[in-house]
Amino acid sequence: MSCGEPHETDCSEVLDHLYEFLDHEMPDSDCTKFETHFGECSPCLEKYGLEQAVKKLVKRCCGSDDVPTDLRSKVMGRIELIRSGQAVPDHDITAENTAAG
Repeated sequence: MSCGEPHETDCSEVLDHLYEFLDHEMPDSDCTKFETHFGECSPCLEKYGLEQAVKKLVKRCCGSDDVPTDLRSKVMGRIELIRSGQAVPDHDITAENTAAG
């Protein structure tokens, strides 16, 4: 996604690291770059607002539930696959392996 306008920080960089920004997991200098970008780019600001709202909703609805360890591992594994650019299977490979075994 890109708004088509030139920015000091490219839209793709902002969207690739949006969750790091939302989770306060990036250096202050990068946060400042992102805040500047959101001030210039309404499509990215809209995406940020949507993701922030989803995060708040999930926290409100599920914030007190403990996440099973195996679910967390599966989610983190998929995130790593996506970040590395690998194809992500549509089905749960671990469930198939368990059923076959």
